[in-house]
Amino acid sequence: MANRTLALNEQLYSYLLSHSVHEPEILSALRQETAQHPMGEMQIAPEQGQFMALLVQLIGAKKALEVGVFTGYSALRVALALPPEGQLVACDISPEYTAIARRYWEKAGVANKIDLRLGPAMDTLNQLLQEGQANSFDFAFIDADKSNYPTYYEQALQLVRPGGLIAIDNVLWSGQVADPAIQDNRTKAIRAFNQALYGDERIVLSLVPIADGLTLAMKKSSP
Repeated sequence: MANRTLALNEQLYSYLLSHSVHEPEILSALRQETAQHPMGEMQIAPEQGQFMALLVQLIGAKKALEVGVFTGYSALRVALALPPEGQLVACDISPEYTAIARRYWEKAGVANKIDLRLGPAMDTLNQLLQEGQANSFDFAFIDADKSNYPTYYEQALQLVRPGGLIAIDNVLWSGQVADPAIQDNRTKAIRAFNQALYGDERIVLSLVPIADGLTLAMKKSSP
């Protein structure tokens, strides 16, 4: 019996996928197309997508936010998990990448649930705050440029309601965050971000070792 998280070799990872992930055909097709894309490594893992969808359903989310869309897999997973009246505000800067996303959202019948905002995410999030949408989102997913994680996080923390959940991707950074010999700017940025969240008393925190590391931050109610 193990009293710590198991390392997953290929055999065990295949077992996990075959005994856990139920992936609708439309999601599988999108993931396979994205795998052929030159930037395909930015695709989240299917088990992570399913886990996030479960969280969305567990908290009864109706209003969600995404920072970093790419080809739309995570947005599609979340949109499918939202109720019929649910809405996802999705932020990205790339018309090219999100054109793929739009195509699959239409095929899946969830395009009406997704409000894609093209432009710098910081501007979009500030606009949402200026519109009076603070404390109104149930769930937020951040998977964008790592240097701006602290800003996206602070904005998302204002936008989610007390008891709402923020999920942040790539926080283990292929294991590089734990290697002191690696000192490039992005790795150092993620280390600093992880340390800051560890000390943030506004949230209940859990760093989950799924895929490339997923931080979950639940916003506490005001004292």
